[in-house]
Amino acid sequence: MQTLPKELIQKKFPNLEDQLLDELLAQSTLREVEEGEEVMRSGQYITSTILLLRGLLKVYREDDEGNEFLMYYLEPGNACALSMMCTARTEKSQIMVKAVSDAEVLLVPSHFSELWLGKYKSWHNFVIASYRQRFEELLQTLDSIAFKGLDERLVFYLKRHVKVSGKQVKLSHQQIADELNSSREVISRLLKKLEQTGAITLHRNYIEVHDLSIV
Repeated sequence: MQTLPKELIQKKFPNLEDQLLDELLAQSTLREVEEGEEVMRSGQYITSTILLLRGLLKVYREDDEGNEFLMYYLEPGNACALSMMCTARTEKSQIMVKAVSDAEVLLVPSHFSELWLGKYKSWHNFVIASYRQRFEELLQTLDSIAFKGLDERLVFYLKRHVKVSGKQVKLSHQQIADELNSSREVISRLLKKLEQTGAITLHRNYIEVHDLSIV
């Protein structure tokens, strides 16, 4: 198993106390995942909490027909709050987690995650902060679906991508359509309108975002 420098975990999770970092190194498993690889799938029992060290992960739901509903992204220094809940209650996962890019994750066995809640204040605070952050993101996603038209949802979607991966959104029109439960033709038309305002530039393999605040 690959040896992980303590300094790396400390850099990604700076608020965890020193003794906890030592236990994290000793008890966790480092897993390298390739772009497109599943880290968690719906229906499996979750035995570990997922901490992200490198890369980008997508957390989403999938219906019986394979349609995806994006919930949120995980960046380095984040934990999957839903994996924490599943491990705490020994439940099956109702979400999917997939690597958007090559990534490295730390898998914390559930019994240690539970033990540290009472043992380390910094872990307790980290778990609560993770719950709160993901809940707020889910509320924003729900608001965009319930109260906004598709054009506004597209802008919200692009803003979220810019936040996690920069101003070059490397997604096809079909991928965007799938995640917004629309058609490629409709998404292409809306993107063209955004380009005409100067908010974005459409390239062959990516979308260059300039300023979405002007729309």
